[in-house]
Amino acid sequence: MKYFYLAITLLFSSLVLAEEPVDLEINMKNTGLAYKQAVQATQIDEFNTAIDEFIKLVKISKTAKFYKKAEQSLQGLDKVIAQAELAKKAANEQGLSAAKVPLKNIDNLRKKYHELHEPPGVFELLFGS
Repeated sequence: MKYFYLAITLLFSSLVLAEEPVDLEINMKNTGLAYKQAVQATQIDEFNTAIDEFIKLVKISKTAKFYKKAEQSLQGLDKVIAQAELAKKAANEQGLSAAKVPLKNIDNLRKKYHELHEPPGVFELLFGS
């Protein structure tokens, strides 16, 4: 009987945890912090820790619900993950300076895809897009 209760408890706790929505704003702030730590890293192990955290957080962001342009947002996150993995590979094979280009590409992608979610400006509201 004790095992039955344990099994039921585990089942329901996993269902509750699986349903928890992602707070995208908080997750993105943590992602930004991990990115900053990767950019500022001076040691390869410090960089790897930061870039691994960054990749993990971006993957979590992919599970969030996007209300506007979801498909484009997910494609953007995939591109960011690809650049982060490229940065990690370059850093580990050629040194930290080799990761600068993919890290800069991540920042450019961030700017591009954040524009998808900016509220419309006054002129756009008045005159349409």
